[in-house]
Amino acid sequence: MRPIAIPQDIRQHDQTMKVLKERLVLIRAGISRMHSLTPEVSIIIPACNEEACILKTLSSLSASATNKKVEIIVVNNNSTDATGELAASAGAIIITENNQGITTARNAGLQRASGKFILNADADTIYPPQWIDRMLSPLMKDDIIMVYGNFSFLPSSNTSRILYTGYEYAADLSKWINKKFREEAVNVYGFTSAFKRQEGLVVDGFNHPPGTNEDGWLGVKLRKHFQKKLFEVSDRAALVWTSDRRIQMDGGLLKAGFKRLKKF
Repeated sequence: MRPIAIPQDIRQHDQTMKVLKERLVLIRAGISRMHSLTPEVSIIIPACNEEACILKTLSSLSASATNKKVEIIVVNNNSTDATGELAASAGAIIITENNQGITTARNAGLQRASGKFILNADADTIYPPQWIDRMLSPLMKDDIIMVYGNFSFLPSSNTSRILYTGYEYAADLSKWINKKFREEAVNVYGFTSAFKRQEGLVVDGFNHPPGTNEDGWLGVKLRKHFQKKLFEVSDRAALVWTSDRRIQMDGGLLKAGFKRLKKF
């Protein structure tokens, strides 16, 4: 079942800048608790002008319920606002990528990462406490090469969660059709997916042909090269909550839904 209400462990991070800045000591402590010079996991977050969201994301990751050693890398991709400063104040590792674009930013993070596992995240998404462990667990199986998760929307306008729930059920149906009859890699999202770093490097990272997406195409390359499966992590405990700003940029839920249906 799709959640109608936003869980408390998500809402506690969806706060104003003022509140999050007051919590910086706690956020840094949480990130420091997981950090190691020899991490098992590298979480890569591309960011361009994300000062309004980045602390929400880092706050949620700082509360992760994992015993794994984790490094959080924010790739500052030509931000002209305080994205880099805010991420650094929260205790994240900051690297700069001057070539603009999501592909170059993700590749820069991949090259810098030290962990065995790469978790892809975005700067406008809030992550549940179990996300790290639930996403990585399937990658321990020999026949799985990449995993991808599911998401719900955080309303930023007057659109209700009930309407978004209906939209999400429709998206679930399209993902099922992709998986069964079309191309499963289309379901891979850059803000909730994972793979092993060395295997990602073998297939030239996130580079992709024109007209394709960097995250889905990486799934295609990994599956083809290693002859293994993609895997959907449907566990509710791994469900991430992402901003609806792309929906709003497309004119709202109705127009965005029609646009996506036409594309599908």
